[in-house]
Amino acid sequence: MTEISLPAPIKEFVDATNRGDSAAFVDAFTSDPVLEDWGRVFVGRDGIAAWNHSDNIGKQSRFEVLAAEPGSDPDIYVVTLRVTGNGYNGSSPITFQLREGRIDRLTIAPD
Repeated sequence: MTEISLPAPIKEFVDATNRGDSAAFVDAFTSDPVLEDWGRVFVGRDGIAAWNHSDNIGKQSRFEVLAAEPGSDPDIYVVTLRVTGNGYNGSSPITFQLREGRIDRLTIAPD
């Protein structure tokens, strides 16, 4: 399988999830991030931690990167992940907006 190159904070988002490392997962984000998951909005690191517990590592999610493309701005990337675990299972494009070497905004939309 070909390794897909990802910016460091997105790679840490994926790797921390796959390791089940909640502290590293939250640390991949800025101090004031926004995560939107199919219309549900989570704000700040507390919001990221809550989403992580209810929808991600708390559901034993595992990510496989299927594709990654730069977006319309140099700090935006669209990454398609296959998700498996005890919650959502399937693939979905995720838009990441980076700022200062961390994830500032993450948007998960229906495929």
